[in-house]
Amino acid sequence: MPGMVMFGRRWAIASDDFVFPGAFELFIRMIWWIGILVLYSIHKGKFNCTGGGLLHSYLLVLLILLAAIICAVSAIVCISMQGTISNPGPRKSLPKLLYTRLGLYIPELVWAVVGAIWVSDTDVHCERTVVNVVFWTVIASWVIIIFTIVAVAIVFDPLGGKKTLYLADDINRNLESSQSGQLFYNVKKTATRVWETRIRLLCCCIMQDDDHRVAFTSIAELFRTYFSDTDLVPSDIAAGLTLLHQEQDKVENCPKEPEEVLCHSHPSHTDDLDIELENAAHYMQFAAAAYGWPYYIYTNPFTAFCKLNGDCPTDFDIIGGDRLNFHFGSILKITGLQYRDFIHISFHNKIFEIPFFVALDHKKEAIVVAVRGTLSFEDILTDLSAECEDLTLEDILENGFVHKGITQAANYIYRRLINDGILNKAFTIAPEYKLVIVGHSLGGGTASVLAIMLRNSFPTLRCYAFSPPGGLLSKSLADYSKSFIVSVIVGKDLVARLSMPNMEDLKRRIVRIVANCNRPKYQILLYGCWYEVFGGDPDNFPTELDGRNQAALTQPLLAEESLMMHRSPSYNAIEDESPLDAPPQSRHLYLPGKIIHIVEKTSSRRWCSSDVKYTARWSKETAFSNILISPKMITDHMPDVVPLALCGPSPQHRTTP
Repeated sequence: MPGMVMFGRRWAIASDDFVFPGAFELFIRMIWWIGILVLYSIHKGKFNCTGGGLLHSYLLVLLILLAAIICAVSAIVCISMQGTISNPGPRKSLPKLLYTRLGLYIPELVWAVVGAIWVSDTDVHCERTVVNVVFWTVIASWVIIIFTIVAVAIVFDPLGGKKTLYLADDINRNLESSQSGQLFYNVKKTATRVWETRIRLLCCCIMQDDDHRVAFTSIAELFRTYFSDTDLVPSDIAAGLTLLHQEQDKVENCPKEPEEVLCHSHPSHTDDLDIELENAAHYMQFAAAAYGWPYYIYTNPFTAFCKLNGDCPTDFDIIGGDRLNFHFGSILKITGLQYRDFIHISFHNKIFEIPFFVALDHKKEAIVVAVRGTLSFEDILTDLSAECEDLTLEDILENGFVHKGITQAANYIYRRLINDGILNKAFTIAPEYKLVIVGHSLGGGTASVLAIMLRNSFPTLRCYAFSPPGGLLSKSLADYSKSFIVSVIVGKDLVARLSMPNMEDLKRRIVRIVANCNRPKYQILLYGCWYEVFGGDPDNFPTELDGRNQAALTQPLLAEESLMMHRSPSYNAIEDESPLDAPPQSRHLYLPGKIIHIVEKTSSRRWCSSDVKYTARWSKETAFSNILISPKMITDHMPDVVPLALCGPSPQHRTTP
């Protein structure tokens, strides 16, 4: 932020992104140059072998060429270290240096070809050491050239030629001409098509039907809308995340007022947290078992294959197939049930159609419907189909909006359970049992929507959603579900906080903090890596401007070639000091039911912390209204961490005054 402009187009790389790759290349080139210089000095006057004349010229020109490259790369690194993320002015000469550096690839390519010809010439009879050195020099030249081509392909932005116009839309919104409207429409259409192509390439290994095509278009439109109004490059996002993490840790380390501590608690003190924790720990086994053999092998890497070997019945009716019965065997091992306790098992997996099983839990006298979480490309597409959809059910006054992809998955399981008579068969076998629906992640969200659909038919139904996605239910549906759904969230789980409003809030916070930071990006990333790996105190630079005002940020945050012509909407928002809590355009969706939040007793940010102790408490949906940055934001969501957190948390009964 801003993206560089070269060859008349914007690239997905900024002018301050050349410090680390440039320093690495400089290191390689210096060693290379010194080695060639030593070789030339040792063999000076000894080039009278066959082919020695060409060798002498080759080494001499190579020394000069490497010296020129070293000078160019040194200048690029020095200039790239200047300025800040939001003030690229001191780096305005960098494109000229890059043009010079790219120009040096032409003689390097020519000389790599010359070296290859010399090495492959069978008539050359110089010292073997010299031949080997030249051979590896040629190899190194080709590796660097190929690496550069790959790097250029990576940072190529298909929308680079139209990005500036696209970002300037808010500024030129008053232009009502049909020409400008058509131009903007074409840009949006192109952006959606680019994202759709990217998604298709990522999912090229799966069969694609009409459902996939609809999902691709929906997800592409979602990505296009989210990324269209900021000029962020990937390194800007990384810098912003590390700054937000340090700022967040500084806030957490500050002592809190009692009122602030109580604000996250659940207002009801009549619910028995101990009982719900015990139930959740029991039913999490079923939610984890729905993942099948990948989860079992992940949690038992050394013994899983031996325990699963030929230990399962082969005549059980399993929908979707289960090669070698590994899935079913894993479910049996994890749940501790017998194969006759299972009513139905489906491993059928398509977009909006996810695996599940129905089993009899004699310990709790329950018919358990366990829904699998994300484990395939199809599941990811279901997750990302995040448009809002109306959910209208008979005899329910609290109709509202829901996550489209997850609701489609819940509809699929609902049809299987009711229309195929699966639940009818289960209650015929155990009519006195209650119905419990469980799931983790995508499975937790699907289980929640499914529970809402089945609630009228089964008034005693209970649902335990483990780490469900945050953008799931509208406020009315979330409130309605509190009487029969319990959500369990561990720590700073990212997925439980994922929603479009929260993502928009994170984007605004990233833009704000990187624009206000007065340090070069390479310093931010260096200290950020040290902080994440080794800990220490958060640096003071995330929110400091050293007394500068906003006028000191002399350059806007748009592509550098048009710095003084346009400003991105993100930069305008910063200048206008728009509040971070401004209402986003997306509808607010919330976690389902009552929420149990399990957190570590002591702050442990490092990945490899041992003897972690947890504490559990009731929480409100408002406690998950923003995304928290932490090394554990991903691991806290994993299905193997949730059972550990449920094993022994000490409950905290908190009530509001």
